[in-house]
Amino acid sequence: MIRLRGVSQVFGGRRGAVEALREVDLDVADGEFVAVVGRSGCGKSTLLRLVAGLLTATSGELRVGGDPVVRPRRDVAMVFQRPALLPWRTVLDNVLLPVEMFGWPRREHVERARELLEMVGLEAFQRRLPHELSGGMQQRVALCRALIQRPRVMLLDEPFSALDALTREELSIELQQIHMEHAGTVVLVTHSIEEAVLLADRVVVLTPRPGRVLTVVEVPVPRPRTLGRGVHAAELARCSAELHEVLGARRAVPEP
Repeated sequence: MIRLRGVSQVFGGRRGAVEALREVDLDVADGEFVAVVGRSGCGKSTLLRLVAGLLTATSGELRVGGDPVVRPRRDVAMVFQRPALLPWRTVLDNVLLPVEMFGWPRREHVERARELLEMVGLEAFQRRLPHELSGGMQQRVALCRALIQRPRVMLLDEPFSALDALTREELSIELQQIHMEHAGTVVLVTHSIEEAVLLADRVVVLTPRPGRVLTVVEVPVPRPRTLGRGVHAAELARCSAELHEVLGARRAVPEP
């Protein structure tokens, strides 16, 4: 579904060029959930923006569904760290925003939007404005706005990092359920190793800038998953420990 070969990204600036990513090779299969972790500034968010078509790679090849990525696509949705809801639009209208942007018939998608809001427990808040919602509720609306596109690929750029620990855990569980029900391809960028292990089939570790793939850790645990309890708790803990060791022991890699 997603294929990167030798993808590099360099940003120019008054103080000189900054190499964010260097020759990244990565495959994400159809229906797979992949998490990307690494230290701050290693290029995780840049990687997502390249896949979303919001940036053009300096070099290398990037394909989604076999097609080169040259611009944003309707079958690829992205959820950012901040919900970025339009403050003058109701919850329902915020969810329907992509429908209007793509010129799809609104009437045919209203019921779908209501179903998504019901799925995340917001069916009673359709007519509310964003400022009337908590941060967690706003992020649920952002997830629904992405899902209304019925995307083949959903890109999540630290969507829960601004939330309190309890809300973050609740939304992680909901995201796991959404993935199980919709079976789309998901790429999640996160600073939380535990969140990555809870949600992903594989966790990709990037080196410090310039970001390269340092290692990939498989999470061979069936869903649904819970951290800290259940029959698979020991295996999840082992995966978390392996990732902590990699990120703690490998602050840098030698230049090629």
